[in-house]
Amino acid sequence: MAIHTSPGCCSSSSSSLAYLHRLRKSDKFTLFSNFKSYPFPFPFSQSFVIANSSASPSPILEERETAASFAPLPVVEFSYEAENANPQNSGRTQVRNFNKFVRELLRNPKTQELAIEFYEKAKENIGFQPQKSTVKSLLMFLLGSKKWDLISLVSKDLKKYLVFPDEVTCARLISVCIRARKFRVAEMLLEAFECDADGNIAVSAFDAAVRGYNKLHMYSSTIVVYARMKSADIQLDPGGYPPIMEAYMKVGNSNKVVELFNELESGGKLVSNPLSTQVYSILVEALGKSGQAFKALEYFKAMVRNGISPNASIYSSLIGSFADIREAEAADELTREAEEKQMLKDPAVFLKLVLMYVDKGLVEKSSDVVKKMQSANLKVSDCIFCAIVNGFAKKRSLKSAAKVYEEFISQGTEPGQVTYASVLNIYCRLGLYSSAEKIFEEMTQRGFDKCVVAYSSMIVTYGKIGKLKEAMKLVAKMKEKGCEPNVWIYNALIDLHGRAKNLRRVEKLWKEMKRRKVAPDRVTYTSIISAYSKAREYEQSVHFYHEFRLNGGVVDRAMAGIMVGVFSKINRIDELVKLLQDMKAEGTILDARLYRSASNALRDAGLDLQAKWLKESFDNTFLVSGTGINANGRPQRIAVLQ
Repeated sequence: MAIHTSPGCCSSSSSSLAYLHRLRKSDKFTLFSNFKSYPFPFPFSQSFVIANSSASPSPILEERETAASFAPLPVVEFSYEAENANPQNSGRTQVRNFNKFVRELLRNPKTQELAIEFYEKAKENIGFQPQKSTVKSLLMFLLGSKKWDLISLVSKDLKKYLVFPDEVTCARLISVCIRARKFRVAEMLLEAFECDADGNIAVSAFDAAVRGYNKLHMYSSTIVVYARMKSADIQLDPGGYPPIMEAYMKVGNSNKVVELFNELESGGKLVSNPLSTQVYSILVEALGKSGQAFKALEYFKAMVRNGISPNASIYSSLIGSFADIREAEAADELTREAEEKQMLKDPAVFLKLVLMYVDKGLVEKSSDVVKKMQSANLKVSDCIFCAIVNGFAKKRSLKSAAKVYEEFISQGTEPGQVTYASVLNIYCRLGLYSSAEKIFEEMTQRGFDKCVVAYSSMIVTYGKIGKLKEAMKLVAKMKEKGCEPNVWIYNALIDLHGRAKNLRRVEKLWKEMKRRKVAPDRVTYTSIISAYSKAREYEQSVHFYHEFRLNGGVVDRAMAGIMVGVFSKINRIDELVKLLQDMKAEGTILDARLYRSASNALRDAGLDLQAKWLKESFDNTFLVSGTGINANGRPQRIAVLQ
C-alpha cells in the first residue's frame, strides 16, 4: 500500500488515525526519513513517508517522478499495535504509540533528530504523558549529543509530568553535566528531581552532584547542594556523609565535620566497615589541619576501641598534625606504632617530620628519617634531601651540611635540582670552588640546566676567583638554554663588573634589565651606586640614589655607608643630613664605622650643631662589630647593639 503525499492524505487527524486503526494488529511499517506528510497528525519539515504493511503487496509509488529523485533513504521499522476500533481505547492507544514511536526513532542514529521534533509535537496533544522509558532514551541521546539547552527543556517536562528515569540514569545525568561544567543544566535537573515522590531518585541525584563538585574541587558548591538537600528534607544515606564532610574539611570548617560525624554516629550507622574508616579518616584529618591534634588523637583511640582498624591515611594525618604543631614526642610514638604495622607509606609525612626536627634543632634525628624511608622501600624525595642538608647548614655548620650530603650520596640517595642548588651554594660559601664546579657540571649532565639559583651561585663564584670571562660565558650558555636571567643574576654581574670598575659593562647590564623588564631591587641599586662610587663617578651615584628613593626604596646600612662617603666627598652636607634624618625616621641602625664617617663629615664641614644632633640621636643606638665565638666554639664575626 502507498500513502500519497497530496494534501488530501492528511486532511484531518481523525481520518489519519482511523486509517491506522483499520490495519491489523502487529502490522509493521517501513518509515523513510524523507517525508512531508504521513498518517500521524504531527507535520515534519521533511518530504516523504512510505509505509509497508505485511497485509499488502510491495509499495507503489504514485508520484514516481518525485520519488525517483530521492537518494536511497534510511529505514526504520515501527510496529504499530492497533487496538480494536473502540473509541474508548483510542486515546490510550495514541499516547502509547506516541511514546513507542519516539523510542523507535531514537534507536536509529539517522532518525534521532526527528524524535526530538516528534516529541515536541506530541506534547501539544491533550492527554499526552511521556513514559519513563521515553524520557530516559531521549535524555541519554541529548546527553550523548551534548544538547544542553534541550536537556534543560526536558528537565521542565520531568517536573511537569512527574515522570523520571531510573536512579542510575538520573545520577549519570548530574555527573556528566557537572563534569562538563554545565552547572546551570545540573541545577535545573536537581530542581526537577526534588519533585520525586519516593525520594530515592533525589538522593541518588544529589549524591552524584556532591561527588561531582568535589572532583572539581568546588567544595563551596558541594556545601550549597547539601544545604539545598536539608531545605528539601532529602535524607542522606550513610554513603553520602563522607563527601560532604570532605567538603567542609577542605574549606576549613572542622566544627561542621565533627557535627556531621556525631549525626552519623548517633544514628548507629558507624560499624566496622570501609565507610567507618573513611569517615574517621576525614574527621582526623580535619581536626589535625585545624590544629586540634590531641582531639584527633582522642577520636583515633575511640575508633580503635570500637574495633575499627586504622589505615595508613589515618596514621599519616595524625603524625603530620603533631609534626605541624612541633609535638615531637607524640609524633615519634605514632611513627613507631605505624612503622610496626607497616603503615608508613606517605612521603609527605616524612617531609613534615624532617621539618619538625630541623625547626626544633634535632637535625641528627632528621637523618634517621631517611633510614625509615629506605626500610619502607620509599624513595627519598628531593625536597626531603634538601631539607636535611639545609637543616644542617642552618642549625650546625656548612661543613656538616656538606658531610651529610656526601654520606647520603655514598648510600645511594639521589639528589634533585633543589638539592644540587643548595649544595652548590654551600660549596661556594665554603670556598670549595672546584667541588662547586663538579656539582654544577653533574647537575647539567643530568638535565638540570635551567636552575637560576645554580647559575647565580656559579656566577658569584667565578667573580670571587676573578674568572669574569667564565661568568659571562655562563650567562650566554644560560640564555642559550632558554633560561632568562633574573634580578639575582643581574645583581651578581653588576657587582662583579662594578668591583672591576668596568662601567661600560655595568651600563650595558642596566639597560638590558630595563629592556627585559626585570625590576631592580635594593641590591641592584646598591651595587650600581657602589660601582660608580668606586670609579669616582659620584654624580651618577647620586642620580641612582635619588631614583631609588623616588621609587619608594628604604635605605639600609650598606647603601647608607656608600652614600655618606659620596655626599662627604662632593660636599653635599645638606643631603647627608637629610639622609641621616631619613634613617632615623625609618629606624635604620648605624654601625660604628658609618657613625664615625657621618660624624667626621659633619665636623669637617663645621656643622657642630648637626654633629651634636647626630650624637644625641645615634650615640646609644649603633652596632659595634667584633669577633665572638659561635655555638660550635669557632670564631665568628658578630655585631652588638650599643
